[in-house]
Amino acid sequence: MPHIVDDWLAEADAAILLMQQAALHARNLHARAELMRHMRGTAAKMRARPLDEAAVLVAGEWMKAWHLDEAAYAAIAAPVQAFTRAFCNDAVASDAVTQTTLREAAEALDAALLSQGTSIADQMAWRSECAYGWWEMVKPTPLGLPHRAPRDAMPKYQQGTEFWETACQPRCRATPT
Repeated sequence: MPHIVDDWLAEADAAILLMQQAALHARNLHARAELMRHMRGTAAKMRARPLDEAAVLVAGEWMKAWHLDEAAYAAIAAPVQAFTRAFCNDAVASDAVTQTTLREAAEALDAALLSQGTSIADQMAWRSECAYGWWEMVKPTPLGLPHRAPRDAMPKYQQGTEFWETACQPRCRATPT
């Protein structure tokens, strides 16, 4: 007969595994959603411009926030451009068609990134100047990440708080105008 302490230890191990899985899942969903929120806001600021010009400007702001230039994503330039263009098109007049195109463009970009061993969520969490500090606690930025830039302004965990309270810079939560 197993000892009750062994049962408690097994129960704790199972709970820890569930917590790890939930934290990774939440980090991935949240990082992805935050990129989408930023893209929607940036595209909205550009909606008065011609579509091609707006898409270039939105991509430029996005890559600047990720500390990248066009050369860094040259291998996936087409899905990056389609993703950005879909946001710009949706910003002009959002409907079921533009949102379907947006979803498909996001899926295509994620597939392109997955072919390179990464994802939208990882790239947002590891590159964005608007990353939430708790994302780093769940899955730290790899030290050897190509084109890694310092993000000294990213909030750090403060003792005495829950880790998920380690948010992003306050300016990053502001609603774009």
